[in-house]
Amino acid sequence: MSSPLASLALSLLPTLLVVLTCCWLTRRPEAQCRPWRRRLAILLITSLAGRYLVWRVLFGLNQQSPMALGLSWLLLACEGWLIFTGLLQIGLSFPGRRDHTAAAKAGEALLQQCPSPPTVDVLIPCCGEPLALLERTIIACCRLDYPAKTVWLLDDGPEYEGTDPQDDGSPRQRRALARSLGARYHRRQGRQHAKAGNLNAVLPHCRGELMAVFDADVVPQPHFLRRTVGLFLRETRLGFVQTPQSYMTPDPLMRNLAMEDWLLPDEESFYRWIEPVRDSVGAVVCAGTSFLMRRRALDQVGGFSTDSLSEDLATGIRLIALGWQGLFLPEKLSAGLAAPGVADFAQQRLRWCRGTLQTLRSPRGPLRIAGLSWLQRLAFLEGALHWFNAIPRLVLLVLPLSTGLLGILPINLNGASFLMVFLPYWLSLLMLVSWLNGESRSALLPELYSWLLTPVLAWAVVQTLLIPRWRPGFRVTSKTLHRARSRLAWGLVLPLLALFVLNGWNLLGLLSVLPPSPAMATMLAQQQAEGNRLVGLLWSGLNLLGLLTALRACLDPPRPQSLPTFRVRWPARLSTDNGGTVHRVHVCRVNEQVVVVEPRDALAPGGSGRLAIAAPVGAGRASPTLTVQAGPTPGHGRLLPRDQHQHRDWLHWLYATPGRWHDPAAPVEWQAMLALLRRLFWWHDHPTGLFIPLPNPGLARPQTVP
Repeated sequence: MSSPLASLALSLLPTLLVVLTCCWLTRRPEAQCRPWRRRLAILLITSLAGRYLVWRVLFGLNQQSPMALGLSWLLLACEGWLIFTGLLQIGLSFPGRRDHTAAAKAGEALLQQCPSPPTVDVLIPCCGEPLALLERTIIACCRLDYPAKTVWLLDDGPEYEGTDPQDDGSPRQRRALARSLGARYHRRQGRQHAKAGNLNAVLPHCRGELMAVFDADVVPQPHFLRRTVGLFLRETRLGFVQTPQSYMTPDPLMRNLAMEDWLLPDEESFYRWIEPVRDSVGAVVCAGTSFLMRRRALDQVGGFSTDSLSEDLATGIRLIALGWQGLFLPEKLSAGLAAPGVADFAQQRLRWCRGTLQTLRSPRGPLRIAGLSWLQRLAFLEGALHWFNAIPRLVLLVLPLSTGLLGILPINLNGASFLMVFLPYWLSLLMLVSWLNGESRSALLPELYSWLLTPVLAWAVVQTLLIPRWRPGFRVTSKTLHRARSRLAWGLVLPLLALFVLNGWNLLGLLSVLPPSPAMATMLAQQQAEGNRLVGLLWSGLNLLGLLTALRACLDPPRPQSLPTFRVRWPARLSTDNGGTVHRVHVCRVNEQVVVVEPRDALAPGGSGRLAIAAPVGAGRASPTLTVQAGPTPGHGRLLPRDQHQHRDWLHWLYATPGRWHDPAAPVEWQAMLALLRRLFWWHDHPTGLFIPLPNPGLARPQTVP
């Protein structure tokens, strides 16, 4: 064997050993449940990360000049911070997880034997949401399968009393809706302290032993209280129970990139990985909706916290510090709406970022409040450190410019070093991260959210830290899905565009398309033989690809439809009025008002009939039989309930049927990356977001489509 081939084989040996070890660890689906396998995977990732950082310090610094060394240390600090926060999140799962599903089942049995079940106040804070959205939430809350409950609509909407009967901005309309559905109505004077103030204002009027809170767009399933109340009977020091929240609509990044079938929302990893890990160390995060809390515990901390935009997080920390337990029940018992536009999505994340950092700085935050263990403090701290990642990510977007402006590449990396040190670490993340988190997220695709939000999040972190008294107002995330025309989020586009232009100029200089600066020409002449030019090309190229993806995601397409529309495949019977023919069809798309069936000729234009949908597997309830009026397009029909009662039955069945929401698995990453590149470079019209059929045990992946 020649010397170059022997050197290449030796360089690839660590990578081959890592790949074989990862394949052995993940070779069986149930292997993730074995603690020793999970801990071995965590130790493998940690050891490879430490090996890489040691190499970076000893051999990876560019020491040609003081400036080169300074930039090398800056790059190393950014890499080290991102690796540290990633390992901290992974390392917190080392002790293992606790599964409370059996405890919930035992609590449900205990609740059935209880002669006087605990009373529950169900609170729905709202702030100007459309009446149609409030209607389905109030219906589901009033139909919770639990007798000792009182449902409250807490109206913080505009004061305007309109004359239009269809006006969604009228308190009179919302009061009438709540009372017609069997809920109580409360409206306070003023809107101080936003959502926390709205919740605190109704507390003197509530008499329940427990309190459930649902955002105005969140629809709970009927057995939500039956699955959670019994846990409070089993544990007298249980302060609150948090459940996951699913989404009826894709988030705007998924929608704008036409990647609904290939991306999972950020919240999937939070509720399926981070929250169970926090539960195992006694540091469950109260997420602000879909939770049940003991009233006595809340009174002990003085109500919901008002000194932070994240009143839910701050309140949960104070409860845990006083000795109350937080518990996470990993059952999807509710669903809401994702932010309708990318600007709304960014504003929501900015509010979470500022609220978390405000809580961190508070005297009653996780660092200074008494009563928390060091592991609990570390878990809450990890959630705050997550937002600081925007700053090193921004530096990594800017630092490649040093090759063009200064002729300095702030890393010394050749081919052998890449194969022996960096590649094994990178492949371990690619192969093990999705396996460790139960396929709730992949290793690379979630970084698309970071590309999109890095500039604005970095600025928000700096603002919050440098101006402690600066407190922006609480802006409610819009829930209006309808959009007549395309919209560009200029607040996100401008910083991303500036970074794109700078990285593009740098890449063109490295490719010698543009005349290089004297500094760049010197660097190319000195370092090309060492392969450093290739590193600069790859770095700038990856930055450009990520920034281009983020810019593409900033364009919100039109949304003619204002209702969540679901892609499904439900067997159904269609009885037409013309001759009484019965067709066996499949419902392939459905929302509150419109249905699409296959075969399309079963519902011809001008016809009508009766549609009876068979309940999906696990749904447990038959759907109401609805009248269908065919539209101008074959297979498309408009649903016409007989009366208001049947309309509400249909809404409840569509949104709140038990078993409706499931845990999707992260897609195969290389296939998803190819799909992303195809959508990124080949522009196409994307009116529906329907590309690849999905398994359909209940509602399949939901879409908002025309």
